[in-house]
Amino acid sequence: MISLAGKDILHGWGRFVLTAAGLGLLIGVTLSMAGIYRGMVDDGNILLDNSGADLWVVQQGTIGPYAEPSTISDDLYRSVLGIEGVKAASNVIYLTMQVYHGERDIRAMVTGVAQGLPDDPGKPRFLVAGRQITAGHYEAVADMSSGLKVDDIVTIRRNRYRVVGLTRRMVSSSGDPMIFIPIKDAMDAQYLKDSDAIVQQRRRRSESPVFNPPGQPRVLDAINEADAASNAVNAVLVSLSPGYAAAEVGTSIEQWLRVATYSRSEMKSILVDKLISTSARQIAMFLVILAIVSAAIVAFIIYTMTMAKIREIAVLKLLGTRNSVIASMILQQSVGLGFLGFMVGRIATTFWAPFFPKYVLLEPGDALRGLVAVLVICMVASILAIRAALKIDPAEAIGG
Repeated sequence: MISLAGKDILHGWGRFVLTAAGLGLLIGVTLSMAGIYRGMVDDGNILLDNSGADLWVVQQGTIGPYAEPSTISDDLYRSVLGIEGVKAASNVIYLTMQVYHGERDIRAMVTGVAQGLPDDPGKPRFLVAGRQITAGHYEAVADMSSGLKVDDIVTIRRNRYRVVGLTRRMVSSSGDPMIFIPIKDAMDAQYLKDSDAIVQQRRRRSESPVFNPPGQPRVLDAINEADAASNAVNAVLVSLSPGYAAAEVGTSIEQWLRVATYSRSEMKSILVDKLISTSARQIAMFLVILAIVSAAIVAFIIYTMTMAKIREIAVLKLLGTRNSVIASMILQQSVGLGFLGFMVGRIATTFWAPFFPKYVLLEPGDALRGLVAVLVICMVASILAIRAALKIDPAEAIGG
């Protein structure tokens, strides 16, 4: 049976290979979509793992700092350090914004980190070049995916920062590269207003009876002439001492300090269920559509190939060939088409994945499941061609 299918394939091998290549590109797109989803989940896990935190302390009633805004006082970390089981606690600010390097703009997650030990939670890790931030202002550590190099100058809001170090795989849950700056600079960037807005606000205050009641002294120049940066951060990242459970320490922090805390597993669930869920559903819809399109294409191709051999199949029937042999031949051709197409798609995905703007994670398990799905689709798609072949009248061999 195999030789019968093989001989038929060799007879028209050019068309068969080109068809498999076209199908393979479609399969490659399907594998890439699955890889993009895996990459999104991996980016979220990398964000949590690289933070070095066991607990996230955020504003009460929020699920920040990644899924929604969170604002807490910058001196809260001192109180957190007083809770039993807390090894280290660091303030952190996350700002997703456009930063500028020369004429190029970069979408990045600007992260304000406090000075401290290199292994404190929130600090940049996996340095591949340069050093950590040591100055209180105007130094930055950037991820390599930003395209920045050591000693490059990057503009964030109105301030300029010199890149003193580079990291690898320090990205946000959206895949944006992280750029670390001193936390005081991040506070300023978070609330910094443009010059026109400051002038307009001063004018409104000077004309407002609330700030300047009749017969009363004018408000302090410090209020009228300048806007002090708010001393607020997005979260406090906490690392725990050995032997302490995140749930117990988190409960103590919530009871004493009236804030919300999340463990690593809870924060992972938030990232996947809140931030990635919509994209995951979109990708799942694309995968279903691509699977249906692939099945339709394979069914059409196999049916066309079968109808092109009406006389040959009629001759086989006239010679007494059993229907099971003919069905097996068509099924083997369909499976062979799917297997060759899958190999083309897998190779193509490996080559074009690094050029995607988002991280594409190709897992062997997904490839194996994809191969099984392709073969099943091809077997199901061959049913139409098999039914058409079995209805061919042997008399067609004489009447052609």
